[in-house]
Amino acid sequence: MYDYKEGKKRVEEILRNDLEVKENNRLPKSEELTFDNAYYSWIGSIFIDIRNSSFLFKNENNKNISKIIKSFSSELIEILRENYNIRDIGIRGDCVYAIYTVPDKNDFYDLYLKAAYCNTYIKMLNKLLVNHNLPTFKAGIGLGASQTLVVKAGRKHVGINDKIWIGSSIIDASNFSSIANTYGFENIVMSSVFYKNLHDVHKDVEKYFSFNISNYGNCYSGDVIMTEFNDWIKNDFKD
Repeated sequence: MYDYKEGKKRVEEILRNDLEVKENNRLPKSEELTFDNAYYSWIGSIFIDIRNSSFLFKNENNKNISKIIKSFSSELIEILRENYNIRDIGIRGDCVYAIYTVPDKNDFYDLYLKAAYCNTYIKMLNKLLVNHNLPTFKAGIGLGASQTLVVKAGRKHVGINDKIWIGSSIIDASNFSSIANTYGFENIVMSSVFYKNLHDVHKDVEKYFSFNISNYGNCYSGDVIMTEFNDWIKNDFKD
């Protein structure tokens, strides 16, 4: 049974603790985040979400659904994980996400390129699905950025803990991925904060992204791809 008296002692210990919140542009790696500190840093997030997955998989057998989900998630994770600034990566339902520290504006450009790679990969996967007589699908990609409070929360000494992200970066990326590639929005939708920081180092972004107003706030949408990668797909994967 839960020992509420001991629980009170543990909560009092947390509340009395002189917690140090470090304001730092670069979020350190996980091992530097402890129960006795927290960080306030610039964070960039990307979410890739399958459109209407419940309808898509309604009439498919479990074997085909498994193949599609595995193909969708495995290579997106491969694309997203290759960055020294990555701080978290995972899968939520039919959505793949990654979170990065973005202390420099050039880091926004790196994340923008990852979005373009993910967008192009979806095109490749859909072509492969057609080749294997499996259903194709649409996906939306959301990008967000903000100064974010990062707290290690959970229970000491029992191995159950995780990072809590308190800021608009992750919320924006998740929300915008849910409207990307639908309702008149292009495949990639980024928050206005992400766009502003990206535009400072990559002014050409204005050629590919247009301003939109959504239920989740102002944003920019576009459909950028990696040209060489996309040409290879259109050429039936011939070198």
